[in-house]
Amino acid sequence: MIVLDQVTKTYVLDGLRKTVLDNVTAVFPTGASVGLLGRNGAGKTTLLRMIAGIVDVTAGRILSDGAISFPVGFAGSFHPEMTGAQNARFVARIYGADTDSLIDFVREFAELGPHFHLPLKTYSSGMRSRLAFGVSMGLKFDTYLIDEITAVGDAAFKKKSRAMFLDRLHGASAVFVSHSMRTMREMCTAGAVIEGGRLYYHDRIEDAIDHHARNMGV
Repeated sequence: MIVLDQVTKTYVLDGLRKTVLDNVTAVFPTGASVGLLGRNGAGKTTLLRMIAGIVDVTAGRILSDGAISFPVGFAGSFHPEMTGAQNARFVARIYGADTDSLIDFVREFAELGPHFHLPLKTYSSGMRSRLAFGVSMGLKFDTYLIDEITAVGDAAFKKKSRAMFLDRLHGASAVFVSHSMRTMREMCTAGAVIEGGRLYYHDRIEDAIDHHARNMGV
């Protein structure tokens, strides 16, 4: 379960203040896969990163009763001078996982070949995403945070990634950001719409999609 307790997030850019979440209170239940919907810039990715602890809230608090992943596919915390294998080993130690098992899993899943043992700074953005997704899926979490992960790689890798993620969802929750309503319907059971600093939670993903469509004038 994830609880947003009077959460506010405000940015100041070029002297202008922007509030993406304004005193939001909501509960994402245990076992639910929640799709986050909203127009571009509404605050979906910001909320995902606040839940992960990457971005601080301006006010309020976010509570959870289980282990939450970093955003799946997010490579921002990896060290560019370290190899893919070294980064995987480092993350395994942070989360108390078996290092050799995680490295073996990522090596096979990410399909990076010899690049797995080269510095991250030599990777393309797609290779970084493959590494990050492999590390994410190689660790067990109670809640997975996903930001457009199905965009990673070619068609075969997308298919494999989707199958792996659906397998991980057995017995786990998720918070999911995607611009694809087809993906939302496939991956999510519930939904939350962010609009004008407010968050509207729906127990059914179809109701959230309808709400978002009305906001967009579709």
